[in-house]
Amino acid sequence: MTASPVLLAVALSLISAVCYATAAVVQERTAAATSGMRGALARGAWWGSVALNAGGALLHVVALRYGPLTLVQPLGALSLVLAVPLGSLATGRRTSGSQWRGVAYTLVGLSTLLLVTATGGAPHETLGTAEVMAVALFAAGAVAVLVSAGTGGLAFAAASGIASGVGSTLSQKLAMGPTVSWGTALVAVLTVGFAVGGLLLSQQAYRSGLGGPLALLTLVNPVTASAIGIALLGEGFQYGGTGTLLALAGAAAAVYGVTLLSRAQETSSTSSTSSTSSTSRTSSTSSAPRTPRTPRTRPTPNRTVPVLVVAPRPSLTPATVELTGPARSL
Repeated sequence: MTASPVLLAVALSLISAVCYATAAVVQERTAAATSGMRGALARGAWWGSVALNAGGALLHVVALRYGPLTLVQPLGALSLVLAVPLGSLATGRRTSGSQWRGVAYTLVGLSTLLLVTATGGAPHETLGTAEVMAVALFAAGAVAVLVSAGTGGLAFAAASGIASGVGSTLSQKLAMGPTVSWGTALVAVLTVGFAVGGLLLSQQAYRSGLGGPLALLTLVNPVTASAIGIALLGEGFQYGGTGTLLALAGAAAAVYGVTLLSRAQETSSTSSTSSTSSTSRTSSTSSAPRTPRTPRTRPTPNRTVPVLVVAPRPSLTPATVELTGPARSL
């Protein structure tokens, strides 16, 4: 077998990651500008993100036809790596050193995983009908528990990652040349249901910011699909025990890189939100009508001033003078 199927799967995964990263940035900005899902549905930008997600999903499904789950799914972490420059470009922010370190660790980890999972051949095993039902029921239960917990954006992001990972796993069965049957129709319905559910859950998760939810979604998605591929489809790593150790080291590096990216994205989202709120306060203050100022009067100090008090003169009242003594004769 030549390496052409794997190279095609990698190329399709890269283009799919670009679509997903662009859609995530648009979704985050739409969530920040609207108060609810109804407001997002009224915006054309949100429907553009839906189209990007659909295109990325289609490319992802085609990539799964030429590469195993343990190869194609981890490459989805590139969506977070690409979201960093796209988010900085959209908001006019500068990419920080922590973000660049996160990009470097993530790329090194993904390259290591690519080295030990690229077997050079297309997958040949898919899930059976009983396995599809078991995976779907388990995933639906996990999503229901996370959503009902109501612990914020991270719970919705984890639920979205599980739904998206299972949707990718089921779509591989459709990509491997399905036959027309009731079982195929059931797989198609479940695939669409998990894909749409993952999209709506991610939109709800992005209301608490882009960094943390996108990072958790990016990690849970490939972990879910890879676990199904290893447990039920017999996929593994090359080079025996050494390949397993390299895969674990690459996964650890990718997790650390994604963690750095999530922290940097969360910090930048918080700073942009605070600057936006301060700008809105300033504009509202400047647009408010000014009331005329009343002149201030300086308080008079309490000084003791000597006051000259002039007493009124006593009034002269007429008095009767009685003369006593001998009378004079004229």
